[in-house]
Amino acid sequence: MKKTYVSTFFVLLLVIVTLSLSGPAFGAKRVLIRLQQAYPKPLPIIGSGVAWWAEQLKEASGGNIVVKIYEPGKLVAPFEILDAVSSGKVDAGCAGDAFFAGKIPAGQIFSSIPFGPEAGEYMAWYYHGNGGKLHQEVYDQAGYNVKLIPVALLVPETAGWFREPIESLDQLKGMKMRFYGLGGQAMQKLGMSITVMPSGDLFPALEKGVLDATEFSMPTIDQRLGFYKIAKYNYFPGWHQQATFLPLYINKDKWNKLSKTQQKLIELTAMASVTHSIAEGEATQAAIIKENVEKRGVKNMYWSQEMLDEFKKKWEEVAAEQCAKDPAFKKAYEDLKAFRKEYKYWQSLGFLPRNCK
Repeated sequence: MKKTYVSTFFVLLLVIVTLSLSGPAFGAKRVLIRLQQAYPKPLPIIGSGVAWWAEQLKEASGGNIVVKIYEPGKLVAPFEILDAVSSGKVDAGCAGDAFFAGKIPAGQIFSSIPFGPEAGEYMAWYYHGNGGKLHQEVYDQAGYNVKLIPVALLVPETAGWFREPIESLDQLKGMKMRFYGLGGQAMQKLGMSITVMPSGDLFPALEKGVLDATEFSMPTIDQRLGFYKIAKYNYFPGWHQQATFLPLYINKDKWNKLSKTQQKLIELTAMASVTHSIAEGEATQAAIIKENVEKRGVKNMYWSQEMLDEFKKKWEEVAAEQCAKDPAFKKAYEDLKAFRKEYKYWQSLGFLPRNCK
């Protein structure tokens, strides 16, 4: 399914410019937001996207709102971002919900879902269904003093980098792999030893044998991390992350002190940033995939239907277990499933089949 978000992007820019010229933005007190991000700025979208948003916000507000971004670990470690923002130690943060899965399991539903929606459908649920409301509700009920606003949406990731071809489930048993979110829980059920670690630790872990394999993100991002130097078999499709939201966490006390115009500018520029991230993600993957094959000796692999069926089976077991033990997870997941059931009727009629030339 090819989708175009350019028109939405320009509509948002028009609204932002109109707001920025309307006086109250300039009349309000100048605001500095100190933001700790989990991913380094050189990484496309997950790192650079926050900087893009901050620049648009600064321009749209006429310099009235300035975001100072700190590289990973500068103020607090990536896995400490949520607590630091909630307590007011830092004003804001940017990280994936799965970083805090131990504290808020249901948060992962708003990050990425195995065999889940692609970007357009995920956005539809988040902005026009109950997704955004439920996302905030989950954190509120867990007692976190944060305002949640998506700032990026990643297009499909790869399913991982392996040192050898994977031809059977038996090869996965005992394998040590970095794997994100709910997909990682499904892989654990296949006997894998799963861990989540920051991007900067992954290459050394692969090199030293601490990890046997890894997944991380889209080809443009994985290429920057150099996985191809050690693991030559790159698997597709990224069944575990067909689309991935990356949210801003803003301290609520900080948020509530902003004027209504400032809040609206933050929300609209963040939505524009989501649009920008999808467009960038869709535009840049093909060239890197080709370079990996032609210049780096990478072999692109595609999971067999048999393997995908097994991954989906294990994911459904994980989902059932999470729903049984966490009412918040169940509520959000069932809402998403209901939305997807309705969406599928439109999807089945509105789009050309993928193999249509």
